[in-house]
Amino acid sequence: MLVLTRKLQEAIKIGDDIELTVLSIDGEQVKLGISAPKNIEIYRKEVYLAIQNENNEAADTSLNGFQQLKKLKKNEF
Repeated sequence: MLVLTRKLQEAIKIGDDIELTVLSIDGEQVKLGISAPKNIEIYRKEVYLAIQNENNEAADTSLNGFQQLKKLKKNEF
């Protein structure tokens, strides 16, 4: 993990297209501004993890359903 120190209104560049700027600091809360192309998805980590979890559950459900259909089809013949 790279750790950088930034002051208010200072920024960090990630590649050519992404810039993080410290907009405000209030106690332990830091407000960041993110400039990135529209095709880059940006999520809070907890939201990203919830999406990944939902996607994994959906994939498991689809795979289980497919396997059950496959067994049913075998039993038909």
